[in-house]
Amino acid sequence: MYLIGLTGGIASGKSVVATRLAERGAIHIDADVLAREVVEPGTPGLAAIAERFGDGVIGADGSLDRAALGAIVFQDPEARLDLNGITHPAVKALTTKRFAEAEQRDPGAVVVYDVPLLVEASKGGDYHQFDLVVVVNASRETRISRLVELRGLSREEANHRLNSQATDTERLAIADVVIDSNGTLDDTLRQADALWERVVTRA
Repeated sequence: MYLIGLTGGIASGKSVVATRLAERGAIHIDADVLAREVVEPGTPGLAAIAERFGDGVIGADGSLDRAALGAIVFQDPEARLDLNGITHPAVKALTTKRFAEAEQRDPGAVVVYDVPLLVEASKGGDYHQFDLVVVVNASRETRISRLVELRGLSREEANHRLNSQATDTERLAIADVVIDSNGTLDDTLRQADALWERVVTRA
């Protein structure tokens, strides 16, 4: 198995690259999807979140109210650290299981682990070991514009989201490959295709 860690700041174009690599044949494992799984109703993760943040972050149907939780953690660094302390270990365990399943199905698989918080999660030291770390990078202003125009956030909300994540410098410091997504969609896809050719040759 050849394991790629794919990361990038919010609205960087990371999902575009992940989708393209999956189209080319990679197995795509999305950390955000796993993060939702570990806080589904009835999970220890959701119970821990309710205990830490109160019933106000639990919806009427018993599921996590992401908007209510986001309003807290995107403006309070301590709260965000507490949330990460609950979810990161659970996501890591589930991820390890999914990697093992992928390798069992196809020992020669190229697996792309799509993880927005790669820098933050890897600071503890005990983290997944990747064959290649790919960072999708776009300028702060480009990402703010995308969040405002495509996702309907205010500039203030967009800035809060960006400030809650690792800096561009921190992300670029761990990169083996950087994909510049400031340009057109076609430019980004061409870089993703070139990455795939490189990986297939190496793997």
